[in-house]
Amino acid sequence: MNSTSRSRPLTHSIISIFSLIASTMQTAHEIESLLNAAANKAKADVLERFFKTGPGDYGEGDVFLGVPVPRLRKITKPFTSISLKELSSLLKSPVHECRLAALLILTEQCKKADEARHRDIVAFYCARAHRVNNWDLVDLSAPKILGPWFLPRDKGPLYDFARSDNLWKQRIAIVTTHHFIKNGAFEDTFAIADMLMHHPHDLIHKAVGWMIREVGKKDPEAEKKYLENRYKKMPRTMLRYAIEKFDHDLRQQYMQYKI
Repeated sequence: MNSTSRSRPLTHSIISIFSLIASTMQTAHEIESLLNAAANKAKADVLERFFKTGPGDYGEGDVFLGVPVPRLRKITKPFTSISLKELSSLLKSPVHECRLAALLILTEQCKKADEARHRDIVAFYCARAHRVNNWDLVDLSAPKILGPWFLPRDKGPLYDFARSDNLWKQRIAIVTTHHFIKNGAFEDTFAIADMLMHHPHDLIHKAVGWMIREVGKKDPEAEKKYLENRYKKMPRTMLRYAIEKFDHDLRQQYMQYKI
């Protein structure tokens, strides 16, 4: 064995040690402090209205600091080595931007994760899906974290989410398929759309319609074939989102039917 071969295990050990030190040095408290320093009350008030945080609304009780997403990305950029334990603490926060910060970091970690690490992140995410509890949190994380994992694997957990009675898990199920669509796979999008077709909430109608529209961007005929026997019974919001890119006359033809 030459000296170069002998040095490799030692080099890998040193890298692992420094990675562990980096992750343990980064804390949720640091991120929370940076977010609080960037807070903007006026923007927070606007966001709390936009994301429906009032009594009885889908985002009831959600708290905003008023930190926009581009600023959030800059704040979280140095924290890509933070541990899952610290991210769990952020996801428990009532503050929207804290939860979003955790999810943005997870999406970055997935980009560099090996299979074992990605599996851990997916398990972590799915176990805490109830904390991914507003539509932007879902849309910015699910396709990037769950999409690449489930595309080549058993998608049973996504169907379990779709069958659940949790609004956010249901949105995760359909929006995750955005990654599948980008890779030319539509079957699961259509199957989950069918499962959610008569959902009572317009957040699901919008998400399903959006994904059907995304299929149409890749394969217009596949979208039209899917709609052929469904558009007359689809919720109108879902249909409007699905056919948004159709020409005016065709949209009118689809929309003339009432449920």
